[in-house]
Amino acid sequence: MRHAAAPAAAQPKYAPPPAIQLQDTEHVVLTTTEGEIVLELDGKHAPITTLNFLRYAQSKRLDGILFYRAMHLPWGDPPSGLIQAGTQGDPRRLLPPIAHEPTTVTGVHHKAGAISMARYAPGTATGDFSILLSDMDGLDANPKAESEDDRQGYAAFGHVVKGMDVVRRIFDAPLDPNKGDGVMKGQMLSVPVKIVTARRWEGPWEAPVSAPTPAAAPAPAP
Repeated sequence: MRHAAAPAAAQPKYAPPPAIQLQDTEHVVLTTTEGEIVLELDGKHAPITTLNFLRYAQSKRLDGILFYRAMHLPWGDPPSGLIQAGTQGDPRRLLPPIAHEPTTVTGVHHKAGAISMARYAPGTATGDFSILLSDMDGLDANPKAESEDDRQGYAAFGHVVKGMDVVRRIFDAPLDPNKGDGVMKGQMLSVPVKIVTARRWEGPWEAPVSAPTPAAAPAPAP
């Protein structure tokens, strides 16, 4: 059975990813329906992953995506884990997968507030990412692990510098016990939180002054 392509008129027109002169430190502002999250990305030590994220942001492919998952760990007070957002495999938004940058190479580790790429096998990361509420060293590369997947770990490439309160609100939002497949079942937000815009911060970093964020409305699927 073949899947017919959607009519051209129905396809979002995303700008081609721009040429970017990568800085050692980059900032991206995620404006969500719950407030603003500012990310500091390590272009010096994780250049492939940082550049990939900037290309998604600058071509507006992250505008309208959702924080859709909150993984709660069975320990910690307050409870900790991670939240996840991204393109969820939408072919209209996707850029080619990127080479994997393990923590043993970058030195950027999975500590509280870190941003890390979601993936299947190493080298398959595209446009989904997680933000950590707590240290999760098990996501780091472990050369002594039995499986190749664990030996490679995940690619952390920056951390939150503003808006961890927003991250916590998203994490604490109600979950739907029936949504999700496999290990993700019961980890999906009942009402996903929309990323309205994702933008590179141009120039030296200074905390932006934002207008009050309106009350969140239910976010439609992209």
